[in-house]
Amino acid sequence: MQAEPNISWTELTKFVGQLNHDLRNHLNAIELQAAFVSEICGGSEGKEEIKRLRQMTGEMCAHLQRLSVSLGRLQLNAMGYLAEEFVEDLRTKLRLEQPELAAAVEWQISLGGEALEIDPYLLQEAFLELFSNAAAHDRAEGAIVFEARRNGEAIEFILREPKAKFDRTTEDWGRRPLARIRSGHYGLGLFRARGIFEAHHGTLQAEFDPASSSLITTVTLPHASGEHPSPL
Repeated sequence: MQAEPNISWTELTKFVGQLNHDLRNHLNAIELQAAFVSEICGGSEGKEEIKRLRQMTGEMCAHLQRLSVSLGRLQLNAMGYLAEEFVEDLRTKLRLEQPELAAAVEWQISLGGEALEIDPYLLQEAFLELFSNAAAHDRAEGAIVFEARRNGEAIEFILREPKAKFDRTTEDWGRRPLARIRSGHYGLGLFRARGIFEAHHGTLQAEFDPASSSLITTVTLPHASGEHPSPL
C-alpha cells in the first residue's frame, strides 16, 4: 500500500490558495462572458436567466474569498481600546449581522476602565465566530450568556451555550482544522478564531458542564497597562 504523503499545513494552505486563485480566475471569465451574452441577448427571459447565472458565479467567488481569508496569515493592526467599549461594539455588530441571535444573548458585563491592546476588527471576527457556532450546533432552549469581567491582570470573556446534546471532546478545541467538514463548511472558523486570540497573547478554552448541559467557552486576554482613550 502506498504511504500517505506527509504534507505540512503551510504547503496545504499554499496549494488551496493557488487553487482558489485559479478557480476565481475561471469564474471571473464566466462572469465577463455572461455579461457579454446579456448585452447581445434580446429576450427578457434569457436576460433573467443570465442574471441568475451571474449571481451564482458571484456567490461562488465570495465563497472562495471567505475561504482565502480563513487560511490567510493574520496581520494585526493593534490599538488601545477600552474593553467595555469593545464589548458594546461587538454587541452592535451582532445586532446588525444576526439580529435573531443577538436577541437570544444575555449580556453580563462587569467592566470599568480596563484597556486592551487589540485589532478590534479581527477580534470581533473571532467572537462572532463563537456566537455563530453557539447558534448552529445543537443549541437548546434558553439564553446564550456572554460575560465579560476582569480577573487579575487579564480580561475574561465567557460564553455559556445551552446544548441539547454534546458528544465531542473539548481537548484541543479549535486546534484541528478540517476535522468537521460539511457542505460549505470546512472546520476552519474556530481554528482561525483561536489563531486570532493567540495572536493577541490570549487563550481559548472550552469545557462541557453536564449539570447545566452547557458548553462554556472562555477567552482570556491580557489587560493592557495604563488607560487608553476611546477610539475615534
